[in-house]
Amino acid sequence: MSIRVLFFASLADITGIRETLVDASAFADIESIFAGFTRQFPKLEAHHVSMLCALNSEFARLDAPVEDGDEVAFFPPVSGG
Repeated sequence: MSIRVLFFASLADITGIRETLVDASAFADIESIFAGFTRQFPKLEAHHVSMLCALNSEFARLDAPVEDGDEVAFFPPVSGG
């Protein structure tokens, strides 16, 4: 039972992780997954308010529930011009 977690751009730089698996039974929602990684990588906390997240390729809120087989992705804010 696992959830695939992806980090993009500067968030991947902070964690040194582009993709990993976490135990699905240990997490209830996207927020709890992010909190788990923040404990390992405290610099992530600075991105908590501004980052985007996705659940199974759809933008999602941090309180979105997760379950076995899901994919969660974290993105820093994006700007362009």
